[in-house]
Amino acid sequence: MEDSLQLEVHDLEVQVLTGIYSEETHLPQPLRISLTVDLECPARFAPDTPLGASKNYLDLKHAATTALPVGVHFTLIEGVADHICETLFLQDARVRRVQVKIVKLAIAEDGEAIGITLVRHRR
Repeated sequence: MEDSLQLEVHDLEVQVLTGIYSEETHLPQPLRISLTVDLECPARFAPDTPLGASKNYLDLKHAATTALPVGVHFTLIEGVADHICETLFLQDARVRRVQVKIVKLAIAEDGEAIGITLVRHRR
C-alpha cells in the first residue's frame, strides 16, 4: 500500500461570474469551494522538516480565489473547478490529484448544498 498526503482547504466563499440564465450572467454568484489535493509523499516528516517537503495551504486558497481570472464569465461551475485544478497542477509537479467541490449558494433553499465535485488526475 502506498503512503499518501492530502492537503485540504474547505468552505472558501468566493464571488465568481458564472451561470447560464440571464439573471445569473451579470453579477458574480457566491460559491463555496472546497479542495482536497493529493501530493507525492516523502518517506518521513521529521520535526525539523521544512515547508518545501509539503505544500503551503495558501497555494490551495490562492488557486480557488485570487487565481480565478477577474472579469471572466464561466458558463458552468465545472469550468471554475477545471481552472482551479489546472492552476494547482501548474504550480507544483508533486500534485497528483485534485478534488474540487463547488456549492452554488445563491440557489440553496433550506440549507441544502447544490453543486458539483470534479476530480482530476495528473496526466
